[in-house]
Amino acid sequence: MKKLRVLLLVLEELLPPPGAEELDWEETYPYQMELDVQTTLRALGHEVETVGVGTDLEVIRERQRAFRPDIAFNVITDFHDITSYESHVVSYLELLKLPYTGCNPRGIMLGNDKALCKQILMWHGVRCPSFTSFHPGKRKPRLPAGVDYPVIVKSAIEHGSTGISQASVVKTDKQLEKRVAYMFDRVGGEVIAEQFVAGRELTVSIVGNGSRLTVLPVWEVWYSKLPKNKHAICTEQVKWDIEYAQSIGIKTGPARRLSAPKQKECQAIAKKAYQALGLSGYARMDLRMDADGDVYVIEANVNPDLTEIEDFSEAAQAQGMGYDGLLQLVLETGMKYRAPWKAGPNKKYQ
Repeated sequence: MKKLRVLLLVLEELLPPPGAEELDWEETYPYQMELDVQTTLRALGHEVETVGVGTDLEVIRERQRAFRPDIAFNVITDFHDITSYESHVVSYLELLKLPYTGCNPRGIMLGNDKALCKQILMWHGVRCPSFTSFHPGKRKPRLPAGVDYPVIVKSAIEHGSTGISQASVVKTDKQLEKRVAYMFDRVGGEVIAEQFVAGRELTVSIVGNGSRLTVLPVWEVWYSKLPKNKHAICTEQVKWDIEYAQSIGIKTGPARRLSAPKQKECQAIAKKAYQALGLSGYARMDLRMDADGDVYVIEANVNPDLTEIEDFSEAAQAQGMGYDGLLQLVLETGMKYRAPWKAGPNKKYQ
């Protein structure tokens, strides 16, 4: 593929400073993904201009006019600190008729809405945990018929395990009422309570558009030192507190002792979910497998973390694709995506 002019879009507060490549990891940790992507794209020979986006999207149009990029490499996953605005940034890129990496606006909206996402997947025959949702103002949340305890209570719209702790798994009406109230107060917005699937936490990462998909090996998260009275779930503390995560022995890697047929089944389920939601670019599908071997789709993570040492990149490496190869594939996938303005009337979308 020819060398490209790439406009790397990052949140303003995560803009790597000049000379960041020479700093220690402890200093670059907050913006490590942005730095990894910037450094690697340049090493691939692409001309990269990195733009920090703050409270106004106008800066994107200004740099588009001055730099004339071939594509925007977008790693912005919220705007104005609001996760649901992630899709609006990409919608703006489409209005500018600027090719971009990552998921399309509609796919982001569907993937980020955990309740709507599950409804769509279940309609397509993809197994998901049974669930219900609650909106602020509901005084006494109760489980409907078909949803049984234990359930896990979490935000329907936020990422990064926001608000999830061991107390999120509840077993009684009283615990449910208390946890839902906590989520309304702490996070806000719609809350879901889904059947808790005790078992293994698996992920399948995918790159591609439409039917042309690269499905990466099944990955697993487990905890070698987790106390027996704790649930094996990725809580907010596990996600963001490195010392705590290490203290309970967090491990990630190729799924352990998973037969070849079960590997293929997990990949097929993830692929079906990806296509049912109309995702594009790249995404990570989060699964859980119970003691009987039944696999459930928990949620879709569009535009997941591309840091070199994170699960998505490591799964690619396990398939023989280096980090530079993964970013090149993400770029090529973005260039090939047929947005509505590219397709035109009566032409194939995607």
